[in-house]
Amino acid sequence: MPAVVVTGARQTGKSTLVKELTPGPRRYFSLDDLDARDAARRDPGILVDGPGPVTIDEVQREPDLLLAVKRAIDRQRVPGRFLLTGSANLLLMQRVSESLAGRASYLTLWPMTRREQEGLGRGGVWDQLVHLPHDQWPELLAAQPDTPRDWKTLVGLGGLPTPSIQLADPHSRAIWFDGYVRTYLERDLQDLSSISALPDFRRLMQAAALRLGQIVNQTGLGRDMGLPQSTVHRYLNLLETSHLLVRLPAFSPNRTKRLIKSPKLYWADTALSLHLARIHEPTGAHLENVVLDDLLAWRDARTDQAEIFHWLTTSGEEVDFVVEADERLLPIEVKATSTPRLRDTHHLRAFQNEYNARARPGLLLHGGKTIEWLAPDTLAAPWWRVL
Repeated sequence: MPAVVVTGARQTGKSTLVKELTPGPRRYFSLDDLDARDAARRDPGILVDGPGPVTIDEVQREPDLLLAVKRAIDRQRVPGRFLLTGSANLLLMQRVSESLAGRASYLTLWPMTRREQEGLGRGGVWDQLVHLPHDQWPELLAAQPDTPRDWKTLVGLGGLPTPSIQLADPHSRAIWFDGYVRTYLERDLQDLSSISALPDFRRLMQAAALRLGQIVNQTGLGRDMGLPQSTVHRYLNLLETSHLLVRLPAFSPNRTKRLIKSPKLYWADTALSLHLARIHEPTGAHLENVVLDDLLAWRDARTDQAEIFHWLTTSGEEVDFVVEADERLLPIEVKATSTPRLRDTHHLRAFQNEYNARARPGLLLHGGKTIEWLAPDTLAAPWWRVL
């Protein structure tokens, strides 16, 4: 493609990625720089014209620049000519009138996975779990690194490079996240939409962090906060556009069961959600969030399409995650317990009975150390063997 657009939350490492890992000479501009931003507004040809390839960082700060990029591509279509980054999902921004359709490929850089933090340069073994015969699963997982990890510690570190890699103590990370949230509210958010009631927006962020892993109920959230439902809807959209919030859609192709089709709410970074909620002890929902963040990084690094859902019926049967890839369905349940029991397999087996033709055996991730078949169609395994 003539253009590649790398998006993701601020401080996931986009600028480092595009500056240090792209071969050959490239002109580089950051719209965080006032001169470059002024040029993008007044004379965008200074940035986009010229013979060589160009990298433009934080392009969401001047969305109209994409029109100049489109014109330059239409004049001369050269693969890799433009490398653009943005701390917002440009496809969801209301101010973006040009999507570069047919001219750009889009990549999302999520916070670092656990294995990336350990220098392994990858996420979990999801591809193998989707494709391998299930009788090979125990051998696959037993061959993974065998150092148990404390999931509560991982939740507190999150996946943003600076707090998870460089800051050793919780106090330093708390100071960093205070500045991160303030920068987002006072600067980044204003690039997306004019928000006059920043205290309300911050309260909404805290309320959303306290509802981690729950079904999104915008009316109830607005009632609890004293905000109109339309305002809650707008604020959640802005958080999602900023790649901070994740609304996990429901799996809907059902046959007989009545399904609840509302999304569930998670965050792109567990440490940020913990900081916003002002709680010190992670819950099982935070472990779910760790698993989801790894799944998202895996999904968006694939060339073949994959989707991730949750499954919930009106009778209360629930599966945390359903991975749909290559015509297969992989149901995943996450339990913080270190000693999973047979009763923990009930909802996974209900899902398999409903979608038997496509469903793979269920995977129950837990906080213990054992890999065992709890039922003929459900494998229990430590979360750190998979992620």
